[in-house]
Amino acid sequence: MDTRLDTKAKILDAAFRRLATEGYAALSIREIARDAGVNHALINYHFRSKDQLVIAVLEETNRRLIARQERMYQEPLCFAEKWAEARRFYADDLATGFVRVQAELWAASFSNPELREKFLPLIAAWKNVVLGGVREAVAAYEASGGKLPPFLTPEAIAAWVTEFWLGMEFADLLGPDEDLAPHRAALDAMEKLLARLDTRASKVAKPSNKTGGTRRARRRRS
Repeated sequence: MDTRLDTKAKILDAAFRRLATEGYAALSIREIARDAGVNHALINYHFRSKDQLVIAVLEETNRRLIARQERMYQEPLCFAEKWAEARRFYADDLATGFVRVQAELWAASFSNPELREKFLPLIAAWKNVVLGGVREAVAAYEASGGKLPPFLTPEAIAAWVTEFWLGMEFADLLGPDEDLAPHRAALDAMEKLLARLDTRASKVAKPSNKTGGTRRARRRRS
């Protein structure tokens, strides 16, 4: 690996771990440098400021996670299976600290316009991926003969999903665990609703990898 790229990767990894465990307010360039095994001047050389560093951390992590989600949406899975996979992704992101990192930068953005300007497009990119998945599900529903009222647009449904998910992330970080049961119930309810859509769509849709895995669903029922 190129030495400069290796150094940047070490710095980004160290900064991510510090953000995930101690938060944005307590973030120290010197401690990140010590964790990465580099001189702290190299952080200034590569990233210029603490805010540029944390945005680079989020951009790199966000890029990988959005690519992961886009790959999942392209797989020949039923819609309920995709929802279940998204839930597994979320559990992983909680465990790795990504959800904490994102929440820390969201909170810091309230009082830091420069950080907010860089942060909000990353959230928007994720929301756009979700919107694409919702549009696909609505198209499958309509292809099966269903009809949504005009006000129930993919954009409205995607907003419900993403804003619920973001709110759930903050609740998961704050706890306590006994207050989180309604969120789990809501996630379960959506998965059951999508399973009904899968059943309906599989009866009428042509075999296609873009119809929520109807080809695979028919094989299971044969």
